[in-house]
Amino acid sequence: MPTIDEQVAVLMSNTGYGDEKTKQMMTRDLRQRLIDAEKEGRPLRVYCGYDPRTADLHLGHTITMRKLKQFQDFGHEVTFLIGSFTSLIGDPDDSKARDLLTEEKVMQNAQTYAEQAFKILDRDKTQVRYNTEWLKPLSFLDVIEIAKNFTVQQFLSRQNFSTRIDDGTPIYLHEFFYPLMQGYDAVAQKTDVQIGGQDQLFNLMAGRQLMDKMGVPPQIVIALGESLPGTDGVLKMSKSKGNHIPLLTDALDMFGKVMSIPDEAMAIYFKLLLGKDESEIEAILKGHPREVKAGLARQIIAIYHPDSDPPATQAEWERMFKQGGTPDDIEDFAVSDGAIIVDILAEAGLCSSKGDARRQIKNGGVRLDGEKVTEIDATVSAGDLPAVLQVGKRKFVRLVSG
Repeated sequence: MPTIDEQVAVLMSNTGYGDEKTKQMMTRDLRQRLIDAEKEGRPLRVYCGYDPRTADLHLGHTITMRKLKQFQDFGHEVTFLIGSFTSLIGDPDDSKARDLLTEEKVMQNAQTYAEQAFKILDRDKTQVRYNTEWLKPLSFLDVIEIAKNFTVQQFLSRQNFSTRIDDGTPIYLHEFFYPLMQGYDAVAQKTDVQIGGQDQLFNLMAGRQLMDKMGVPPQIVIALGESLPGTDGVLKMSKSKGNHIPLLTDALDMFGKVMSIPDEAMAIYFKLLLGKDESEIEAILKGHPREVKAGLARQIIAIYHPDSDPPATQAEWERMFKQGGTPDDIEDFAVSDGAIIVDILAEAGLCSSKGDARRQIKNGGVRLDGEKVTEIDATVSAGDLPAVLQVGKRKFVRLVSG
C-alpha cells in the first residue's frame, strides 16, 4: 500500500483552485483525512456527480473518472453519482437558463451512464447511486433550512451569474437551487472527498460549506485544474458546443474525431487521456504530427473499444477519407415515403436529437446521396430510395423503403 504522502502526491496532481492558498488547505486536509481514516481502519468515501442532461458521456467526462480511479486503486470507496434530480434544472451556464427536463427524460438519458463509466472504473468496486434518492423526499421546509446557509451575494459572485448580470441576461430563481442540491449531495452521502472540474468550484465549495453548517465533517474538494479541449482545440469539450467525442460513438467515428483535433491540442490529450508525463509527451511529439495523432487515436479507441482492431480502424478511416470512400458496412434504415429527414437523423442515431439534427442541417453537415440537405423540413420520397444519408464525414446509413 502506498504511503499517505505518496497518495497525496498522486491525488492532488492536476488540481487547480484559482489560488495557491486554497490548494495548500485542501492538500493539508486530504493528508489529515487519510491519516484519520487509516487510524479508523476505513477507506475514504469519494464521489463525483454526472448529470444525464443528454444520453451520452464524452471523453471530457473521463478526466474526473480517472481521478476517481486513482482513489479506487488506493483502496478507497468510490461512488459514481448520477444526478437524476439535479439534471432537472441543470448547472447554470454563462449565457442562459437551461431548459427544464422531465424525470422521464432524465432517466431515459441515464440508462447507459453506469456502463459508460465502467470503461474507466472497476465495475466490482464502484457504487452507483442516483441523487433522486435523497433530493426528491425533501420538503419545502427542508429546502429553506438548506438555503439559509448561503447569501444572495455569494451566488451573484459566481462567474456564471456575474457574466449574465453584465450582459443583461435574466437569472431565474430556480437556478439558485442547483448549488444547494449539489451541496446536499455531499451532506446526504457524508463524503470525505468530492471531485469535479475547476469550473465547478463554486458548487464543490458549497457542499463543503453546507456540510460544516449541518454538523458533518467538511469534504475535501479535488478540483481538476485542466479541462480537455474539444475537437476545436480551444473550448472545453461540451456537447452543447458540438465539439465533443462521445463514449458511445463507434471506433471509426471516434478515431476520425481524434484525427480532427488541431495539432496543438495533442499534448493535453496525451496528458489527460493517456496519463503521459511531460518528458514522454515531448519525445512523442517529435514525430510527424499526422503519425503522432494516429497513434493517439489508436490508443484512445483501444481503451473505449477494446474489441476493436485499432490498425484496421485506421486503415478504414484512411481509405474513406483520403480516397473519399463510403464505408462498406453501413447499416440499412427503413423509412416510409415522405419521411422527414430531421426525424430520420434522430431515430437512426446519426444525431443525438432532433435539435441536433436541425443544427447539423443549418451548419451544412447533412448530405443525401452526396447532395447537401439545406431545408430543415426536407423529406425523403420513395422514388429517391435507396439513398445514403450522411452526417459529417463519419456517420452514414442507407435509407431503404420500409
